[in-house]
Amino acid sequence: MMDLLVLAAAFVLLIAGVVGSVTPQLPGAPFSIAGVLVYWWGSGFSEPGTLVLALLVVAGFVTWAVDWLGGVVGAKVGGASTKTAIAAGLVGLILFFATGLGPIGLVLGVAGTVFALEFYRQQDARASAKAAAITTAAMLGSAVVQALLTGSILLAMVAVWAF
Repeated sequence: MMDLLVLAAAFVLLIAGVVGSVTPQLPGAPFSIAGVLVYWWGSGFSEPGTLVLALLVVAGFVTWAVDWLGGVVGAKVGGASTKTAIAAGLVGLILFFATGLGPIGLVLGVAGTVFALEFYRQQDARASAKAAAITTAAMLGSAVVQALLTGSILLAMVAVWAF
């Protein structure tokens, strides 16, 4: 029987993974992976089974990759430069934390920065607007995918615990 403290720690990490997947600068995927591994350790390395454990850890690393690459890939697909994508991420984070606007500041910061820098670079309002829209959509889509993946990991672990 697993110690209640270890069980609680595992599920706190798993829930933090879901929250972190939609909160900028909070590492959702590593929390989810840690929650799975803490549970596995607490069960004496017996639950979840090897295949389920491997699938959950792989899902965690896929989530981590989506977190790291989602916005950058979206910026590149939209036609923005790598420098623009990095600058947009930094401005979005500053507006998220420094202005009190939270997620709205993040989205406005990313979209506005991509538009402004790409307009400066290309002198094409239509291409700049396209780059800003695609980058913003990719960033939001990345958060949705991360939430679905970390939520699935959490639900799978609830099933492991319940059955």
